[in-house]
Amino acid sequence: MITIPYLTALSTYFSYGLLFAFGQFRDFFRKIFDWWQASNLQGYAPICLGLEDFYIRRLYLRIQDCFGRPIASAPDAWFDVVERYSNDNNKTLKRTEKISRCLNLGSYNYLGFAAADEYCTPRVIDSLNRFSASTCSTRVDGGTTTLHKELEECVANFVGKPAAVVFGMGYVTNSAILPVIIGKGGLIISDSLNHNSIVNGARGSGATIRVFQHNTPPHLEKVLREHIAEGQPRTHRPWKKIIVVVEGIYSMEGEICKLPEIVAICKKYKAYVYLDEAHSIGAVGKTGRGVCELLGVDTADVDIMMGTFTKSFGSCGGYIAGSKELIQYLKYTCPAHLYATSISPPAAQQIISSIKVILGEDGSSRGAQKLSKIRENSNFFRSELQKMGFEVLGDNDSPVMPIMLYNPAKIPAFSRECLKQNVAVVTVAFPATPLLLARARICISASHTKEDLLKALEVISQVGDMVGIKYFPAEPMKQLQHQHQQPGKDTIKSE
Repeated sequence: MITIPYLTALSTYFSYGLLFAFGQFRDFFRKIFDWWQASNLQGYAPICLGLEDFYIRRLYLRIQDCFGRPIASAPDAWFDVVERYSNDNNKTLKRTEKISRCLNLGSYNYLGFAAADEYCTPRVIDSLNRFSASTCSTRVDGGTTTLHKELEECVANFVGKPAAVVFGMGYVTNSAILPVIIGKGGLIISDSLNHNSIVNGARGSGATIRVFQHNTPPHLEKVLREHIAEGQPRTHRPWKKIIVVVEGIYSMEGEICKLPEIVAICKKYKAYVYLDEAHSIGAVGKTGRGVCELLGVDTADVDIMMGTFTKSFGSCGGYIAGSKELIQYLKYTCPAHLYATSISPPAAQQIISSIKVILGEDGSSRGAQKLSKIRENSNFFRSELQKMGFEVLGDNDSPVMPIMLYNPAKIPAFSRECLKQNVAVVTVAFPATPLLLARARICISASHTKEDLLKALEVISQVGDMVGIKYFPAEPMKQLQHQHQQPGKDTIKSE
């Protein structure tokens, strides 16, 4: 749990209150002016009522230049950001022909496969020539190629499960699968900070939903025990099925799931474990096999393993891995398999090739080097940010590290000032996070060099001082200063 300093919470509430008050004041006069103008709705009700889009109009549009920045190159360690301008106070943004070469601290390019790769790229090009860019069909019609079959076998072997099925979109993998595997009479117990795709999938299932405190196994056990004893609402019959849903690495917190304790509790109460490894598969573990490998959990103890290909594999789509019976059932019943266009063949080839690189099947040790590099980079960067006095969430080995901003005025200030110094960061605010817990989410890549990280630390430190987001006393910066004086030496060490 995040503990907000009292003064920080007070100033954040005050800032939002001020924005809300001024927004309501402007809306009042807007209604008066609109009353004098003829309505063009012609009897239709307005699609967006005043209160429904109040947040977008009065808060988001003021800072929308900090979001959705278009890029003009591959999302490598450095990329080209297209410059934009506005003539109407940020209501609309227009692209220019100018680009800025920026250090990329926002993309999910954990292992560096998003850029051209000596092994992956030629094979992807060959698959494009052979299969074209799309199958133009669903998997059950004409959308299953030899690549899709190879990919499913490759994924199953990689994650340590008997079978797997792949989908064209990671978000849909969660939101479409959960309603298929559980329904009315079932119980879903979800971590309070699970991803929106899990939340929407759970809501669409019709099952009863309960949450437990984020990454807190004792509270999970309490919730399980109480609801097993109580049974279904009104009838108090036993639950048809209980599924506990957790993430490997939480995307907005950078924390690693306490999987061994959660698995033990689920075994005790005979509940199924659904593990979302979107941010952990390929990025953590000795051979990149995710949190099960990192934490020493037998994959046989995790009933349903979900993951995406957008983070560590430089592609798109998602997968579900489990028993052969489960995967066969999903292929017969899941709408995302029956009705959605299958994953693009070049995207499938990219995943197959990147997994082969990770496992060393390309005949090199580049995969092991990438895994070592992402771990080194992540632990070094997190440690240095903490020494500077930033409030950084997450655990060691996690490539996701949120820097807490809190105050709404600090969201655009931090983002814009970093961009001025050619460092592109992602800022995250409500509704993706609770109202008070705005943050900048840094994503580290194996493609980042030592010089890249040192530049990023220097810029973030300067902007942090300017914006006022160093909430803790800074430690002496002797180590970082020494690295600036001797940039050629190997100074980053693995923790």
